[in-house]
Amino acid sequence: MGASSSTNQTNQEQQELESLAASTGGLPILQKAFAKLSDPNTNSIPLHSLQECFALAFTETKSTKSQMPENFPSLLSHLGSAIVDLFFIVDKGGGVHWTEFLRGYIRCCGRTSLSVSINTVYRLYAGTTAKAGFPSKLEFESEEDDCKIGGHFTSTDVLMLLWMCWSMSWISEISKFSKHQGELDLPDIKYLVLSAITSCTEVSKDVSLWNYDISGLEAQLPAQKIHLWALSTTPCLGQCLTQYVHERLQSCTASEDSDTGCVLVGDSSSIEPHNKVLLTSGSAWAISLTLTSTLSKEILRACVPRDGNGDFQNLLYRSSVHGKGMNRLWSNVEGYNGPLLILVSASCTESGDVDPSAERWVIGVLTEQGLENKEVFYGSSGYLYAISPIFHVFSPNGRDKNFMYSHLHATGKYDPHPKPVGLAFGGTSGNERIFIHEDFARITFRHHAVDKTYRPGSLFPDQGYLPTEASVFKVEVWGLGGEKVRQKQNQYLKREQLFTEQRRKVDLNSFGAWDDSPEKMMMGMISDPNKVQREER
Repeated sequence: MGASSSTNQTNQEQQELESLAASTGGLPILQKAFAKLSDPNTNSIPLHSLQECFALAFTETKSTKSQMPENFPSLLSHLGSAIVDLFFIVDKGGGVHWTEFLRGYIRCCGRTSLSVSINTVYRLYAGTTAKAGFPSKLEFESEEDDCKIGGHFTSTDVLMLLWMCWSMSWISEISKFSKHQGELDLPDIKYLVLSAITSCTEVSKDVSLWNYDISGLEAQLPAQKIHLWALSTTPCLGQCLTQYVHERLQSCTASEDSDTGCVLVGDSSSIEPHNKVLLTSGSAWAISLTLTSTLSKEILRACVPRDGNGDFQNLLYRSSVHGKGMNRLWSNVEGYNGPLLILVSASCTESGDVDPSAERWVIGVLTEQGLENKEVFYGSSGYLYAISPIFHVFSPNGRDKNFMYSHLHATGKYDPHPKPVGLAFGGTSGNERIFIHEDFARITFRHHAVDKTYRPGSLFPDQGYLPTEASVFKVEVWGLGGEKVRQKQNQYLKREQLFTEQRRKVDLNSFGAWDDSPEKMMMGMISDPNKVQREER
């Protein structure tokens, strides 16, 4: 009787876990992975098999940047065993049964709040550093996933935590779009680390943010403040673990001949300087962490070159290639009816000439739709970004809807009070928060007090209350609508080109036959409208 009750309870618990796993869409993969990894004799997954499934192996460790901590390769090498120890319960025989396999997966990939998912990543970082021999200073009140976190981070902890999440994102998402799938490129995310540091502690105004040495800072950043920063700046950080666990289980069911566990820890500087685009892999990943929509994957896909020449298929406009100005921009983005990411590199220099030594900062604007030639603000949603030297995101605040403004010269009509030509984001007409002038040589910033569309904050260091005019160095526009939107744009541009060519063609034979032309008939009707026209038969 008691054994029957216990069996029913076990079956009910298993059904509930399977239902939770099915709600995430991962139940079929879990069933295949368990069948592949489990031992038929014990009907459980051996501990070493599960650790190998989540492990990252190294062929070489290299870095051309001094900020890479020497402990980081060791941290990644213990990532797989830390995931198993933290989330999967092993029985006395050293195996993981089906119910515990489901329970561990749900802890990593189940539906939960953003706060709990980020807290889970902190717990994984603490467990991994402990296994690697350099335990962090993080403290957890209990074993519950939603418990309070105490202790502190150092700047190096923040860097390694973010790089650990990047590594999981690279394996699960980004490497799919790269030809170098066996390599793990660590991007420059200094501006993201500086964002966390400046949000949790005061930095002297005498310190240059462009030459700031993160590794030399020994400040203690309270864990609670870091958590608040992550919720406001990188709310999707916890999804990196979810995507990684899901991808690893999916990979282990593939053919054993595919080498999916061998990666190379390197540095993205070997690739990015040759591309010289504003959207680096680090900035694209930082922007993707702010989004819960499918745009996050499109941004990561956009920053990876698709061919050996380093060309980017989603790069619609680039001022250094296509030239500056609204007309040059419009000829490349017209007809693109999808989300856009606009990046601007500028500096508050007196001269408009490009100065390689100037301290340039980068801002970004994410729109939900393509550009339209209008004399008023429009749009349904959008984000403003301060990308470099410090990363910040300014989401919509819901008070106004002046998301974007894009206007070309009006043609064919006279306007005594023409609207300004250029691009604008936030604020109101005449008091835009960001206004890029027609020639793309200057950009004007105003204090966030004039803007009721986006959340407040400085778009560049030391932004004051007065309007600031800066010199523009580069402008880029990236299309994030996917392949179908780009194909529709290409069809639109071909039709426009065909119409233009047809309008330019002149039929000389018809032009010379004045007697047969409709113009002669119209002229005759105007001169004598009552005249009877004889029809030739």
